[in-house]
Amino acid sequence: MRTPASVAKHPIHPMLVPIPIGLWIFSFVCDLTFVLGSGVSLWFTLSFWTMIGGLVGALLAAVPGFIDMLSLTAQPKRLALTHMALNATIILLYAINIGTRIQGASVAGAPLILSVVAIGLLAVSGWLGGQMVYVHRVGVEEP
Repeated sequence: MRTPASVAKHPIHPMLVPIPIGLWIFSFVCDLTFVLGSGVSLWFTLSFWTMIGGLVGALLAAVPGFIDMLSLTAQPKRLALTHMALNATIILLYAINIGTRIQGASVAGAPLILSVVAIGLLAVSGWLGGQMVYVHRVGVEEP
């Protein structure tokens, strides 16, 4: 099922989502490294900036994802709406996380909890994205 937000028959949304996923997972690893003993400010700084990069990347990936979602019907559309709601929640959690860090919250407190929850939701959202592609063939050019 071809989707409208594509280039040369390749959907754009799946090309962009590895950027925020990778940045957010790396941000979480940096947080763990900082909290579990390193205490080196480099890990705090890396976590903060990769979190911001992930947020920007997610917002960019959301545009073609939203365009594609509008073209869907039935079960794929229901999955896409849930996927979108989860991703919007993840973006909100990271925006709050960034705000708490700017206000000086300890990484070992609320920011780390927000990251754990967001990574968990990211896994569920990714599974739903895979369900749309591998089960319902969204974005797959059929022969």
